[in-house]
Amino acid sequence: HTGYTAYYSKQLHYSLKVEWWDTKARLECPGSRVERKDKFAPDPLLPAETDLMEDYVGSGTDRGHMCPAADNQCSPVLQEECFYFSNMAPQYHSLNAGDWKRLEVRTRELALQYDSVMVWCGSVGAAKKIGTTSVPVQCWKVIFIKKTKTFEAYIFNNTPDKPVGLDKWKVKPADV
Repeated sequence: HTGYTAYYSKQLHYSLKVEWWDTKARLECPGSRVERKDKFAPDPLLPAETDLMEDYVGSGTDRGHMCPAADNQCSPVLQEECFYFSNMAPQYHSLNAGDWKRLEVRTRELALQYDSVMVWCGSVGAAKKIGTTSVPVQCWKVIFIKKTKTFEAYIFNNTPDKPVGLDKWKVKPADV
């Protein structure tokens, strides 16, 4: 897609990995911000495999963005694409509105401060099924800050309870 690349599992019905660059230009868009519409839709590149709206209804999980809507407000195309189900994973609200959201904000702050941040994120495992979609056991994110050549890695348990903390690893170039 224009704003991200997704590596989608047709068996699990979520992306194993989604990657994109967050930059100042992608985030600032003065005067041309697109309104968020929350128009979740099947991915036109995988229409049958990502027609998942019914799976989420009454499931107790959120449609958790991998590449967040707030990173895609400078273009109608970016905003539309980020609501494809190929960019979603079932996340319990405690994660989606908690640590996951805080990390999305941190990633944008780093991109605004240092200009270019590469982001990889995804999900792992199958705790249960909601319809045809697997609920991942864990969600993860890796951030590379280009200017400082620093990586940050995070992994979260995807549970209905408030997560007990955040596992984080930082790696500087000398450590690689």
